[in-house]
Amino acid sequence: MPHHRYRPCEDRVTVPSQDRGWPGNRIERAPLWVPVDLRDGNQALAEPMDPARKRRFFDLLVSMGFKEIEVGYPSASRADFDFVRDLAALSASGGIPDDVSIVVFTPAKPDLIDRTFDSIEGLPRAVVHLYIPTSPVWRDVVLGRSRAQVRDVVTEAAAHMARLADARPGADIRFQFSPETFNLTEPDYVIELCDGLTELWDASPERPVTHNLPATVEIATPNVYADQIEYLHRHLARRASVILSVHPHNDRGTGVACAELAVLAGAQRVEGCLFGNGERTGNVDLVTLALNLYAQGVDPMVDFSDIDAVREVVEHCNRLPVHPRHPYAGDLVHTAFSGTHQDAISKGFAHHARRAAELGVTEGEAPWDMPYLPIDPADIGRSYEAVIRVNSQSGKGGMAYLLRTRHSLDLPQRMRPDFSRVVQDATDDSGQEASAKELYELFRATYVAPGRGGGEVELISWTTDRAPDGAHRFVCTLQVGDRAGDFEGVGNGPLSAFVEALAAAGITVDILDYSEHATGAGGASEAVAYAECRVGGVVRWGAGLDTSVLTASVQAVLAAVNRAAVTR
Repeated sequence: MPHHRYRPCEDRVTVPSQDRGWPGNRIERAPLWVPVDLRDGNQALAEPMDPARKRRFFDLLVSMGFKEIEVGYPSASRADFDFVRDLAALSASGGIPDDVSIVVFTPAKPDLIDRTFDSIEGLPRAVVHLYIPTSPVWRDVVLGRSRAQVRDVVTEAAAHMARLADARPGADIRFQFSPETFNLTEPDYVIELCDGLTELWDASPERPVTHNLPATVEIATPNVYADQIEYLHRHLARRASVILSVHPHNDRGTGVACAELAVLAGAQRVEGCLFGNGERTGNVDLVTLALNLYAQGVDPMVDFSDIDAVREVVEHCNRLPVHPRHPYAGDLVHTAFSGTHQDAISKGFAHHARRAAELGVTEGEAPWDMPYLPIDPADIGRSYEAVIRVNSQSGKGGMAYLLRTRHSLDLPQRMRPDFSRVVQDATDDSGQEASAKELYELFRATYVAPGRGGGEVELISWTTDRAPDGAHRFVCTLQVGDRAGDFEGVGNGPLSAFVEALAAAGITVDILDYSEHATGAGGASEAVAYAECRVGGVVRWGAGLDTSVLTASVQAVLAAVNRAAVTR
């Protein structure tokens, strides 16, 4: 590959040296998030949104708590112009909260600025976003203008905007400027342009101007962008009257990192899209950014408590799917297939429940410290049903977790490796994932069914009683292969008496491990018993399910006997 054709970022833009402050900073509060899905994101769609989809997306953004929303490029199309006019009518009827500002986008051309101001007529609050490309390659190749000529164009456009805003004294109209391709533009030139507009628009802390610094096309590692932002943060004039904003794209796949480092470097506002839609590899993803803060204990100031509902609207409006591995929101991001992961998560849930009980709070209120799950899926509206899913890569912890949480079967620790091998054989053969229901049916077929008839040994009938000396007697009719007979055993409990009855029939059984519990499944409490038995030198597990604990235990032993008979 001809890598020599490409220049490193250091040869394309100079970042003045400085003592970096951003590496030692921490993000302790959320910046102002500004979704640009309805403008920048919409421009990137093969099929731009129709009015109904735009309105649905806008309503979602308002409901989530976004306070500035860029809604369109009114001079670019009739559809965008009409949508802004519809929002003006909606605002007049009280349909837009008083703390939500509409942002509209315009190039630095007087006739297009006029069209943009026409679109916002009647809106009580609006931000008019002015942009022009400023980097050398854009100036030379796209605009064919010098630095001074570009500055003159911007100054004339900004003055025109100020005159139009002054003509509407009853409206709260603020200004935003984007030197497009900021990250490829000479820093001194950006300072010159931004400071000129700050003064021209007479910005103040009460009525600040927004200077938005786009990484229009990513060309460097995120630390370079942070250095550029920090330089502007330190050198912009009237800094208290400026909202420093960033607009990262994702060409290098580092848009999220660029945004986070930019906030460390002094940015107060971040533009992006939900789930990262946008030109080429997309705009920075506001979902990931906000939930990254949430995972650090910082309030993101937007509501993702029903992430699936948010995703459904965005997928519908963009007609693009969200990837199953997309951070926080993908179908599989809270799911573990690996056996080691599943075991850690299963133990983590048990530890979390104990800790919540010790603190005297609900599990939803207890501090979260869980292996492999950076946030509680329940906090964003996800259930725990998909946290552990089983395939051929899974281990004993995963299938035990699903049987316990979905079917109230708490397999003994010693039994779990045995069932894990059964599950792995089944999933290896099918190549498919095993659902919780399929695991349950596989468990019943493997361990329960052999104790309920049709095996080498069948229990035709049986009774138990207790002798005056306290011993238990087990009387039964057994079918062993093609012969049947009546047998009796005595022991210190019903199960040991059953083992003696089996011995009388010529079947030697040693119970190595036994446990039982109630399932409470299906609305009626059912007992489950697990028995590990050595039968003629072969060790097998069996299980029984019945409303009677004794019946379940007898079935468990018989199941182990029949499973052993199959292998002898």
